[in-house]
Amino acid sequence: MERILVIGGARALGAAIARRAVKDGFEVVVGARDLAAAEETAAEIGATAVRCDLQDESTLAAAAERLRDGVDHIVTTGSAPHDVRAGELDRDRLVAAFTAKVLGPMLVAKHFAPILRPTGSMVLFSGVVGWRPGPGSLVKGVTNGAVEYAARHLAADLAPVRVNAVSPGVVDSGAWDRLGDRKSALLGKSAAGTLAGRHGESDDVVDAVMWLLGAGFVSGETIHVEGGARHKLA
Repeated sequence: MERILVIGGARALGAAIARRAVKDGFEVVVGARDLAAAEETAAEIGATAVRCDLQDESTLAAAAERLRDGVDHIVTTGSAPHDVRAGELDRDRLVAAFTAKVLGPMLVAKHFAPILRPTGSMVLFSGVVGWRPGPGSLVKGVTNGAVEYAARHLAADLAPVRVNAVSPGVVDSGAWDRLGDRKSALLGKSAAGTLAGRHGESDDVVDAVMWLLGAGFVSGETIHVEGGARHKLA
């Protein structure tokens, strides 16, 4: 049975990926900054839990030590949004955003490279805003764009372990529930901005991730799961 570590697996898309992986017969380890949340999700879906905080390298080293008998796949979905314009940037939040998206996954590679099985893979998470600039999306856009290059270079560095990225559009994963009544407006606007004519669902992204886990001849690529939003004229 292949083992997969889903970092950020306690909620939203991460939890959906972990749940599907259990269903598909993987041994799943849910990794999250909040160990209690990871344990709760793991207990619900039939997995195990480990603390993985992309902002704290020591937790990544400890997780790798705990899983030292081997890991086949790692999916990292972490993010730390800082959605402001340039004049409002906060340095600490800027660093946190880069750490969650780029530096953290690189440190995951550092600590897990010795135990990643050669037929395995890593899947990083980018996002459509990396290709669709707009006011207030500076940090999210640059960090998401950087993930594409991180995937390419990690693929070369970790070969034959495969490294790819998934770049979703706006997806109704539960992450937008915090907007309350404004959520439906956001999803409607997103749907209008795609060629597919709808917003994304969690399963759209989960399907792409699961495909990548088994796509043994795909490495260094970014898979766009956004309904053609990059190609829709404004």
